[in-house]
Amino acid sequence: MIELKKRKIDYTYISTGQHQETIKDLISTFQIKKPDHTLYQGRDITKIWQMLIWSIGCIKNVLINRKKYFPKKNGIVLVHGDTYSTVLGAIIGKICQQKVAYVEAGLRSFDIFNPFPEEIFRLITSQLADIHFCPGDFAYKNSQRYKGIKINTQINTLYDSLKLVIKNLNKIEVDIPQESYCIVSIHRFENIFNKKVFSKIIGQIEFISKSKKVLFILHKPTKEKLIEYGLLVKLEDNQNIELRPRYDYFRFIKLLNSADFIVTDGGSNQEECYYLGKPCLLMRKTTERKEGIGSNVLVSNYRNKIIKKFILNIYSKQNKFIKHKSSPSEVIVNSIHQKH
Repeated sequence: MIELKKRKIDYTYISTGQHQETIKDLISTFQIKKPDHTLYQGRDITKIWQMLIWSIGCIKNVLINRKKYFPKKNGIVLVHGDTYSTVLGAIIGKICQQKVAYVEAGLRSFDIFNPFPEEIFRLITSQLADIHFCPGDFAYKNSQRYKGIKINTQINTLYDSLKLVIKNLNKIEVDIPQESYCIVSIHRFENIFNKKVFSKIIGQIEFISKSKKVLFILHKPTKEKLIEYGLLVKLEDNQNIELRPRYDYFRFIKLLNSADFIVTDGGSNQEECYYLGKPCLLMRKTTERKEGIGSNVLVSNYRNKIIKKFILNIYSKQNKFIKHKSSPSEVIVNSIHQKH
């Protein structure tokens, strides 16, 4: 969207309204325009039953206002990532006779339950896509089985966002602890919606806190589940764990850049750590990304032995910011502008 704005290329921004607070942060942080159309107005969608009602409402909204949202056929609907909004956007594009272009296409864990439901969302979106923008050779190879045009952007668009933060690092204000610290960010469905798994992860975070100050980032669904399972009080009572609110992108990256390492289940965090050269302990069984695996990223598989190994070796994994000459956003805008 920044690249389109820079080139003065007009586009329509349709928001599904799934996470409105997040969108407000992104608009403010990246100075992009507000949505031209919002399909849903209400509370953030965090529960499965809410998603079903919300998705039906969004599709109904589009069908009623189809000519307003899509006055012409064969436009390009650009969707991104592995969220429910990704699939919904692709379905809406097809219903309204538009071409679907999929950013971040081809990433795979090859396990539909890890991550769940994100792996399923990727499979469905790839089936619907007419243009696949693949962030590297691994993703490009995985996309060959699907119909449509495949374009290798070499790296993820996340890199362009990260580069923008690094450029403005000194202007960003965030409360950075005086002592060394690590960040914890846990929010994935397969982790927080399983009490047994989530309780085990919290126990492992408590173990890490014995040797390192922990900044625990409270995503809204994560906080709700911590309260429901009676786990929040364990974190509140731990003097070496500090609960922090969810930050906008710029402030979070500055906090991450100053941390010793991160414990996360986020695929984007994994990539950010790869580019930043920051040690990353991935609280998952597997990952759909290759970045950092075997160097600064370690998949925990929830095993205490692997976590202890990571803690003992983190300082041998520190690297510098990786620089790339190419811009994946430029590649994408070049392509869709030529085809549209």
